[in-house]
Amino acid sequence: MTSMDRRAFVAGALLASGLPWRAGGEKAEAGAPQAGKAGPAFYRFRLGDYELTALYDGIWHRPIDGRFVRNAPFAEVQKALAENFLSVDRLSLPITALVVNTGVRLILIDTGSAGQLAATAGSMMSNLVAAGIDPKAIDTILVSHFHPDHINGIKTKDGRMVFPDAEIKVPAPEWTYWMDEVTPTTVPEAARGVLLNAGRIFADLRKEVTQFAPGSEVAPGITSIAAYGHTPGHVAYAVASGDSSMMVLCDTTNHPWLFVRHPDWQPIFDMDGPLAAAFRRRMLDRVAADRMLVQGYHFPFPAIGHIAKSASGYEFVPVQWQPAL
Repeated sequence: MTSMDRRAFVAGALLASGLPWRAGGEKAEAGAPQAGKAGPAFYRFRLGDYELTALYDGIWHRPIDGRFVRNAPFAEVQKALAENFLSVDRLSLPITALVVNTGVRLILIDTGSAGQLAATAGSMMSNLVAAGIDPKAIDTILVSHFHPDHINGIKTKDGRMVFPDAEIKVPAPEWTYWMDEVTPTTVPEAARGVLLNAGRIFADLRKEVTQFAPGSEVAPGITSIAAYGHTPGHVAYAVASGDSSMMVLCDTTNHPWLFVRHPDWQPIFDMDGPLAAAFRRRMLDRVAADRMLVQGYHFPFPAIGHIAKSASGYEFVPVQWQPAL
């Protein structure tokens, strides 16, 4: 089809649809001003007797290069991105936290970036309020690991507690590594910023933070699952109510069209690449075999779906949007 044929086709289709079209191929002026911004981004759904709310925090556009995946040629990584209509020189990572309402307790799993990571992220709190949830009503915060986009929402930039009445629970191996074992001179250089930020968030909360052993129940119906490698103490969370269950993957898989489809790829932000890949395969095998609902912190909003096994790896299958409970 030539460019002239294409323009004629588009114009004819618009005329047939009744949409305004000016001679010369220019669209007519809109009858109403454009809004210029999106509405609140939260998604509410049920899991057994529990009510869950996904809270969008925004998106982080992270530049990438040949060092991004340690054990795959950058050309293959770029090909995987291009095949999914994504930029080949940056990785766009949505950020979605999760609130679990058990009917008795309000539990927040990870806390977003608090606008301290990128200008395009930091909307979780406004979406929390839009969802009708008072920060003071959060009873428990469950932390998966200490990367800034998961813990920065605990405090404001000036150090005030955002969820003043919430108990904060963290994996004991994660706390031990960042708060007790390494120092700025002994931590890997790439993780020095993570260490300093963890100190900013947690140093004055040592007596208030509760540490738990991975594998233990950390809240009603919520069990922590060891998923080491991304960081030394990274965990996922299994949420169960009645006959329904969901695996909150946190950063076990990170970006679905790279590390679900290619679970053995080792991105630079996995501190122990082989260990992370082993736990990733184990987790994906489990949820695929059990046909379990999953939520991924960096999956496209609302970040909920299933994992299906494929010939070479796995596929993320998003849920259909449900406008009502």
